Amino acid sequence: MRFLRISLIIGLCLLSPPAFAESVKILVQSSPLAGSQYYAVSEVWLQIKPGDRLTLTREPANRHDRNAIRVDWNGRQLGYVPRAENRAVAAALDSGEQLEARVSKLRAPLETPDPWQRIEFEVYLVL
Repeated sequence: MRFLRISLIIGLCLLSPPAFAESVKILVQSSPLAGSQYYAVSEVWLQIKPGDRLTLTREPANRHDRNAIRVDWNGRQLGYVPRAENRAVAAALDSGEQLEARVSKLRAPLETPDPWQRIEFEVYLVL
């Protein structure tokens, strides 16, 4: 029943978006940032805030992963969408879907020694 209600709400939004909404965004996934220890995160850590927009860039020629998606913040590479979670996002980007990514959670290095737990982000499909 709950799925039916959610589907109905999404369907109504697609047919007639509310006058106050610029667009409809559907959460595609929430992920940790992969590989951040190798990129600019430590240099820009104090500047990044939850809600900041991230840029997703496909790297189909990446020799490690043909579904690779680079994650940038203000033109600085922070890392990648995790390999285990990048297939659907890669397919959406390849087919021209409009996606938006934002920082959802930050944990300071003192909170967790695991770099995979320091930055989480969400990817939305924009309709």
